Amino acid sequence: MSYLVLARKYRPQCFEEVVSQEHVTRTLSHAITADRVAHALLFSGPRGTGKTTVARILAKALNCEKGPSPVPCNECVSCIGITEGHAVDVFEIDGASNNGVEQVRELRENVKYLPARSRFKIYIIDEVHMLSLPAFNALLKTLEEPPSHVMFMFATTEPHKIPITILSRCQRHDFRRIDAESITAHLKTICRQEAMEPDEESLWLIAREAAGSMRDALSLLDQVMTCSQGVPEPGQISDILGVIDRKAIFDLSSAILERDAAAILRIIDDVYDRGLNLKKLYADLLTHFRNLLVAKLGRDVKKLVDLPGQELTALQQQAEAHTPMFLNQVFDMLYREEASVRYTVQPRLVLEMMFLRLAQLQPALSIDVLIDKLDRLRKEMTGGGQKVSGPAGSGGHPPPETDPLSGGGGPQEAESRSRGRIDDSSDLHQFWEALLERIAADHPAFGASLRQAARLLRLGEKRVEIEIQGNGFSRALVQRRKNRGILRDVLQEALGRPVEVRIRAAEGAETAKVEKKNEIEQRKREALNHPLVADAVEIFDGKIVDVKLLQEVDK
Repeated sequence: MSYLVLARKYRPQCFEEVVSQEHVTRTLSHAITADRVAHALLFSGPRGTGKTTVARILAKALNCEKGPSPVPCNECVSCIGITEGHAVDVFEIDGASNNGVEQVRELRENVKYLPARSRFKIYIIDEVHMLSLPAFNALLKTLEEPPSHVMFMFATTEPHKIPITILSRCQRHDFRRIDAESITAHLKTICRQEAMEPDEESLWLIAREAAGSMRDALSLLDQVMTCSQGVPEPGQISDILGVIDRKAIFDLSSAILERDAAAILRIIDDVYDRGLNLKKLYADLLTHFRNLLVAKLGRDVKKLVDLPGQELTALQQQAEAHTPMFLNQVFDMLYREEASVRYTVQPRLVLEMMFLRLAQLQPALSIDVLIDKLDRLRKEMTGGGQKVSGPAGSGGHPPPETDPLSGGGGPQEAESRSRGRIDDSSDLHQFWEALLERIAADHPAFGASLRQAARLLRLGEKRVEIEIQGNGFSRALVQRRKNRGILRDVLQEALGRPVEVRIRAAEGAETAKVEKKNEIEQRKREALNHPLVADAVEIFDGKIVDVKLLQEVDK
């Protein structure tokens, strides 16, 4: 066939024509100028970004009859032979189909011979990660110390599969994914040369579907130019390529944010009837909500969101009506359900149920609002059930807060009283309750344990006695050294004088425990001294090992 696809027809023939890989082409150009080109180069990166193309351009630059030069002439026999793929000294090897150790051994035998007509004998191995481990091992020595007339250029999309021993012997250049704006500009140039002027939105749609690959973008443009007559519309391109229209994404996201369940079901049904990929719809919607959140934050939107101008404006308008918290809620739920959508055999049902749940999602309150509400609730509870209408300055006058330790005064007086002395002339119960309130304000867990397991026995000038009761956990918590220190400090602050804190166990519990133990021992002694027991030991010439009681004492 005489037709040449766009990806081959417009393949770059010099470094300046390579799109969005200036960091690689500039380095190689300087290396050629300074005569510092490494004997083994590794080009890694996503598919369709120019790895093999750059390898061919470098081969032409090194073997050009007017070179070595960063800009090959593309007119000499060597340049034309490399461009057309029949140069005798440049070997392009497919690593996937020549991955055995036998092929590498043959390569090792051939590298010793000088090039037939060029300056260098160059081996370009595409998809080099497909070589077997024995093949890599056979290549090690030759790759490390090749003859001066031999160069190796490797291209791969998966450099992590290459052994480290190979990587350490190569100079590595990483190719970047091409942004949609650069792809669109390049497609516009090619369309102009092909006497075709599609609108920019159509080119953006092709560039977006290419996902950073220039080869994929040219293949899609080739398909559009073949299927359409004249200038294609964006709707036609969506039908030709089988992609989801951007309007459907915006409509679906608006229906989710506005909780319109009927519109959600209608959009999914329309996409399903057109035979489009519902999993792709989900992936596009997930990316859309990520872009909405970035647009709402408002920092480097043009850099972080790869969209055309009018679409970016529509995205920002849609994000303005919703809070970042709510957009993050929706994005988080979509992301958490990604695996269930990816692996399901019924994507329509899963999408419908999940989007309906999203439509019922209520916006969550921010942390600041929750803290404010909890603070107001605490004030209401400590104020004896008297509600606070709102914070000062919001249009209402909140009632003065009351101090639970003294029963009156404003907030400043309550604060001073809460950290000042407590009147110890009242009965012990009131003083202990006021003290517990103060401890619970700063140490809630310790205050709760004190309230449950302790009581004040004596309040003297120099000594305070506290009795511990309750379960074992509460007693252990109160008797910790750190908590004893807290109790001592709060007591001294409340009394305004240094005091000694003495903690002891409840007398009733200890007495009952001792009495029970004594009674059990008494029962055992009585059993040992019983005449029948003495007779049995004597008759059978035995000895008493242990005494078991038939029933417990004082259950």
